[in-house]
Amino acid sequence: MNKFMFATGIENSYPTIKLPNGSVKRVDEMEKAGHYQHWYEDFRLVKESGIEFLRYGPPFYKTFVAPGVYDWSFTDDTFHVMQEMGITPIVDLCHFGVPDWLENFQNPDFPMHFMEYARAFARRFPYLKLYTPINEIFITAMFSAQYGWWNERLHSEHSYVTALKNLCKANLLAMQAILEVQPKAVFIQSESCEYFHAEDPSCQKRADFLNMKRFLPLDLTVGYASSTEVQKYLFQHGMTKQEYSWFRNNPCPGTCVIGTDYYYTNEHMVHPNGHTSASGDLFGYYVIAQQYYKRYRLPMMHTETNMKEPNSVEWLKKQWANLVRLRMDGVPVIGFTWYSLVDQVDWDTALREDNGHVNSLGMYDMNRNVRPLGLAYQNLIRDWSHIAELKWDSTLLKTNKYAKKLELVKA
Repeated sequence: MNKFMFATGIENSYPTIKLPNGSVKRVDEMEKAGHYQHWYEDFRLVKESGIEFLRYGPPFYKTFVAPGVYDWSFTDDTFHVMQEMGITPIVDLCHFGVPDWLENFQNPDFPMHFMEYARAFARRFPYLKLYTPINEIFITAMFSAQYGWWNERLHSEHSYVTALKNLCKANLLAMQAILEVQPKAVFIQSESCEYFHAEDPSCQKRADFLNMKRFLPLDLTVGYASSTEVQKYLFQHGMTKQEYSWFRNNPCPGTCVIGTDYYYTNEHMVHPNGHTSASGDLFGYYVIAQQYYKRYRLPMMHTETNMKEPNSVEWLKKQWANLVRLRMDGVPVIGFTWYSLVDQVDWDTALREDNGHVNSLGMYDMNRNVRPLGLAYQNLIRDWSHIAELKWDSTLLKTNKYAKKLELVKA
């Protein structure tokens, strides 16, 4: 496949959160945005917008009922209609949450069960070729196991590393399982594209460490040898050398694209007390995406961005200009995504609160009326439909070519 991928997505997060009354609730963004009721209309809007590619995933927690037990009813209906309409899904199999019976990302059995789920999905839909097995491993692990916001709601480096290794192993095992069914599968690793700035010189060491830590999910996924300092961090917080060696010896199989999600909140300021806060786009997508490309030397896709009104149209122009410049400077960016098709709910609190607050981030509002941003994106797609194709064949995409020699640090 060489076609440039103009895409959007259906926001399908489903973490669990703790409410003020102490009860636990599943936050299902497809439910909050009305997709379960309006899915056919949503797909029609995708087609009307001139968009062929859709980041889309079934609700993992509803579909994987128990080991070996699946409820494919909703998934069968939706994927059949997408196939009829000519919409190509980039299949998202895990988006910030797990079924209740799997508990959370601290569960050491999660990778094997997720591999089973991925294999079952691929067998049911063997014609599908584009996958994001696990969405944003960095954010999933940070928000669940270090910030304490979602799912296990833990607050330590050890719990973060545990979630990280379970998520990365699950991701890799899922890719192996999918390739057994569909050898031509392409894996688009949608990952948050981050950067940490030092507020003053006293913060630089901490910022440098965080700027290495941001790469960990992709390092483990593609088999890139992390720095000695980062390896020591992993070993001090629960990853064994045997586990690390497994990642180095089992890099992303098949074909791999580095997906980069960039938002206004993706850059951070590191303060003298060690805390961080959002800094705004001091560097912007161009600079940070270059850093990811120089590290992995794999084709890239801008897999998520958005901005609420009234700044959304200008943000779209800015992100697109950054992408075009990257391509002109030799970075093989093969797609762009405005995320999402329809407005989202409660992302102003990172889904930590169940307020029902609609965020005007979509191409369409909750009534499925087009927003100015939606029209602007449609025009952009029309105007840039001639954008040069890139030859991102399987040779270019083989991650083993870029993996560094295995070097384990001493205990």
